Amino acid sequence: MREFKLTSEYIELVKLLKLLRIAETGGHAKIMVEDGEIKLNGNQEFRKRAKLRKGDKIEVFGEIITITN
Repeated sequence: MREFKLTSEYIELVKLLKLLRIAETGGHAKIMVEDGEIKLNGNQEFRKRAKLRKGDKIEVFGEIITITN
């Protein structure tokens, strides 16, 4: 399990995937979301620009990332 510390009110899903180097590019991050490879708080997430806030949990490739601040 990893933690991501917010420095603002929220971060968009595709930006998080790029920042953590889970996705190689923004385009790759968008494809991952479109293909249903991401879960937000236990539910499949298809919104590329979903706003992630403190307490949200992202699951990708079996890894869980918790948003903190």
